[in-house]
Amino acid sequence: MSRRLANLLGFAACALLIGYALYAQYGLHLEPCPLCIFQRVAVIVLGVVFLIAALHGPGRTGSRIYAALIGIAALAGIGVAARHLWIQGLPPDRVPACGAPFEQLWQVLPLRNIIETVLRGDGECAKINWTFLGLSMPTWVLIACAVVGIWGVAANLRAARAPR
Repeated sequence: MSRRLANLLGFAACALLIGYALYAQYGLHLEPCPLCIFQRVAVIVLGVVFLIAALHGPGRTGSRIYAALIGIAALAGIGVAARHLWIQGLPPDRVPACGAPFEQLWQVLPLRNIIETVLRGDGECAKINWTFLGLSMPTWVLIACAVVGIWGVAANLRAARAPR
């Protein structure tokens, strides 16, 4: 398989993940918590890197750079999803209180403070209101970021040794 096709498939996987997230929000009426929003950002960044790599069709060095960028974006998604799972696993008496809505944080705080506040998590992030095969949404995001990230890194590192 060519690296362009491999990257295009990675982009398609990310687009499907975001498509389902939007369906869950607007079709199933499941409002995303702040950590869910950050997971979406990581998946979007991952998809954009895949798309740029597919359109660019880089040589050996470029493929290595794209592999690194894909790995970083996937690890960011995995990290936020893991934090979300940790908050969901806390006993009810240890869950932090709900904070201000994300839209309000965006209007009043600098980006650095927003990131710190969101990653602390709150009671809104502890709620599990959707599961599939017994696994919550952040678990599926973690799995998807790991699989798509490994796919992208492997495809681009392998492609760095092979012709376009």
